[in-house]
Amino acid sequence: MLIEKRLHQGIRDGTVTVMFRRWKRRQVTAGNTYRTAAGRVVVDEVTEVAPSRIRSADARAAGYPSVAAAVADLRGTPGDPVFLLRIHLAGDEDPRAALAAATDLSTEDVAEITRRLARLDRASTHGPWTDDTLAIIQRRPAVRAGDLAAELGREMLPFKVDVRKLKNLGLTLSLEVGYRLSPRGEAYVRLR
Repeated sequence: MLIEKRLHQGIRDGTVTVMFRRWKRRQVTAGNTYRTAAGRVVVDEVTEVAPSRIRSADARAAGYPSVAAAVADLRGTPGDPVFLLRIHLAGDEDPRAALAAATDLSTEDVAEITRRLARLDRASTHGPWTDDTLAIIQRRPAVRAGDLAAELGREMLPFKVDVRKLKNLGLTLSLEVGYRLSPRGEAYVRLR
């Protein structure tokens, strides 16, 4: 879920607890947790609301000074439904952080990671990529994603999506610029 940068701090400190989205169809589910640039956000409620029925309190909780400002900032096609999302920052740690820190890999762990990487390679429309991506991140930590992608002859956005898949397995960490192998990723590369 994309969240404007101006709202990140408010979500983190709890002053922003509402978001408005204009979508053709609902994009989130109440009760689910979503990874965002502001952190892990829990959606507590999703309600379709007519822009004319947005309350002042909800506009302020979304970080706007008025209902008019909230409505004026709605993106998307006029006429598409508007959704009010009640949210809060997840209080627990991202489970990927604990996974990424785990370095005591058993033979079964290594085999399972290898199996999952092979499945990602088989499902890829551009051929096997996991070994090359792990290798370039290990060799060139903290290098811009665009530079890494270019070195591999890939487009940047699909490359970043693939790195996110490795992060979900606990193998990489995102840095302010670029990536590095996580402790788990380093252990995997060493043990395989």
